Amino acid sequence: MTEEAILAFRRDFEAIEQEIGKAIIGQKTLIRDVLTAMVAGGNVLLEGLPGLGKTQLVKTIGKVLDLQFSRIQFTPDLMPADVTGTSVMIKDGEGMRMEFRQGPVFSNIVLADEINRATPKTQSALLEAMQEHTVTGGSTTYALPEPFFVLATQNPLESEGTYPLPEAQMDRFLFKLDVGFPNKEELLKIVMMTTTEDQQEPQKVCDGAKLLELRRIAQTVPIAEPVADYMMEVTLKTHPEYEGAPEDVKKYIRYGASPRGAQAIMQAARILALTEGRYNVSYEDVRAAAKPALRHRLFLNFEGIAEGKTVDRIIEALL
Repeated sequence: MTEEAILAFRRDFEAIEQEIGKAIIGQKTLIRDVLTAMVAGGNVLLEGLPGLGKTQLVKTIGKVLDLQFSRIQFTPDLMPADVTGTSVMIKDGEGMRMEFRQGPVFSNIVLADEINRATPKTQSALLEAMQEHTVTGGSTTYALPEPFFVLATQNPLESEGTYPLPEAQMDRFLFKLDVGFPNKEELLKIVMMTTTEDQQEPQKVCDGAKLLELRRIAQTVPIAEPVADYMMEVTLKTHPEYEGAPEDVKKYIRYGASPRGAQAIMQAARILALTEGRYNVSYEDVRAAAKPALRHRLFLNFEGIAEGKTVDRIIEALL
């Protein structure tokens, strides 16, 4: 890869960031992390209290990237067929036949709004789509449009009327990102922007083909053997039964990250290197990618929960 290609990647990435930033005040780290996951081809879980702009962020990304967008509002009475689609009986000149009617999951960006308010059965309807980018209806498998992403929002589990996502589904999110409350200056800008007619409408600066091209470039970034070894060591040390695991992991973690955790760190670290104008992955890139890639793949045991430990603190100590 030439220096020009690296500069072009960085320029395109920053142009997308800046355009999203016109409609989303603050949250610069959040915007960068979501874009990193999307360039890597992964799904993102956004967690935060209601009203912090999670849905607005996803809608803005859809406009800036000019991708087909659909929103599914997850509720306790939502059924799996409401997500994936269903087969219906059609009568025509040849008689009766079954036809598959596609659900809202057939889109480039699927906003799964408040995903943890639906029952586990409906949550699991997204598993195949998130991993395989396909939907099976009856005996036929249908391919989803590319690029395809699930950007899900959820309220903290302490909120009323929520169902925890199953571990298998959590593992299919490349990143889990915490959406924090804005500071006083950001809050004032948000209030002023949303209560006047002076709101800026984001413009298209990229499309699906360009996004796939950025992904292809990122996949060519080399990783030196010592850095790759460090990456694997970080993943293995999240397991309490691993001999080299830190004391906090052995004491407070029920079980650690799957191989998808290592894959997520590697994919994200390559993109972070390019955004810094480098054509090699550094230890710092691995550390920056580790927390969003691992925080939803580590599960506290009873002792960890009782003592008020957090997964983020344990990852920091591990790194």
